[in-house]
Amino acid sequence: MKALWVLNAGSSSLKFALYPVEPGLADTPALAGQIEAIGSQPRLHARAAAGERFEADVPQPADDDQDAHHQSALDFLLDWMKTHTPRLDLIGVGHRVVHGGAKHSAPLLLDDTLVDALAEFEPLAPLHQPHNLRAVRAVARLMPQLPQVACFDTAFHRSQPPLAQRFALPRALHDEGVRRYGFHGLSYEYIARQLPQAIGAERARGAVIVAHLGNGASMCALRDGQSVASSMGFTAIDGLMMGTRSGSLDPGVLLYLMDRKHMDSAALSRLLYKESGLLGVSGISADMRDLLASPAPEAREAVELFCYRAARELGSLAAAAGGCDALVFTGGIGEHAAAVREGIVTRSAWLGLALDAEANTAHAERIDRAGSPVAIAVVPTNEEWMIARHALDMIGA
Repeated sequence: MKALWVLNAGSSSLKFALYPVEPGLADTPALAGQIEAIGSQPRLHARAAAGERFEADVPQPADDDQDAHHQSALDFLLDWMKTHTPRLDLIGVGHRVVHGGAKHSAPLLLDDTLVDALAEFEPLAPLHQPHNLRAVRAVARLMPQLPQVACFDTAFHRSQPPLAQRFALPRALHDEGVRRYGFHGLSYEYIARQLPQAIGAERARGAVIVAHLGNGASMCALRDGQSVASSMGFTAIDGLMMGTRSGSLDPGVLLYLMDRKHMDSAALSRLLYKESGLLGVSGISADMRDLLASPAPEAREAVELFCYRAARELGSLAAAAGGCDALVFTGGIGEHAAAVREGIVTRSAWLGLALDAEANTAHAERIDRAGSPVAIAVVPTNEEWMIARHALDMIGA
């Protein structure tokens, strides 16, 4: 059986999926799973289409170097795949690559030159880009004959008007590439394909705000299924607060921390990417599930702040889109945390949003109240399928 392999390497996880491609791209993978908790207690979880489940402990190196932990997880996965998929004929690999810069607005076949060029964006996406490219290099080392395709998380947002991509900085910096890029594009692209079925064709062509809420969180305004504005900008830290990322921050705070706390770029990076967000505000956990279950007032405050920030961003994106015909929730939190959806919608009633509490608690696909002028939907995202679709198109071409 011919199949495509999809790799989505994150900051502490490595997702993978195998999609059969005969006679056409399958809707569901023959095998999918992830290695989670890389750097602490890595473990592989996988499930075959027939229902068989697999679990395995993943060996980890003795040192504390995070790069070594990711490389070890990759090596283990490649060996595990050879053992558990001996009859598959791999035709290529599709990779999620977070940052493609201003030049790359479509998937590309990877070669050494392109990989080196993409490595220049690692400082702009330090939690993802290095691991994305490490996966590319690992596959090239072990299976050099296999074509690999990069699918960029920034590509979907290149449809935004020029003003939406510009900072109020000197033009020379903009021309050098200091601009708003936006991220989670593969998720938004997949959701855009599902909108006619979820909210109807007419609304799908209107002003739709999509909230991709998870450990990494962002929101995007769509018009005619295309991105017109995004909460994330130059890096994947902008916009909403996240699991451990701060989201939008007054630049003056950074100047204060540099001048008065003598923090250098490494210390600031650690603070903003790994010690802030839900974890920093609560002091308890970066996991929304833990915070929703906790009676601690600090946990409640972190959840409330998350909802407040999302509601503020919703208002901003509605202005950019020229209205709000629909709000769509996706991502781990967006799909599963009814209390968070309620907190955001309640704060946004002025836009015409009216929640059906019973449907929301049941995690129904449509959770707006009957007669609501704004549709509210919950649509599971599928970045891996989107990557497979692009990779097959590239390899087939």
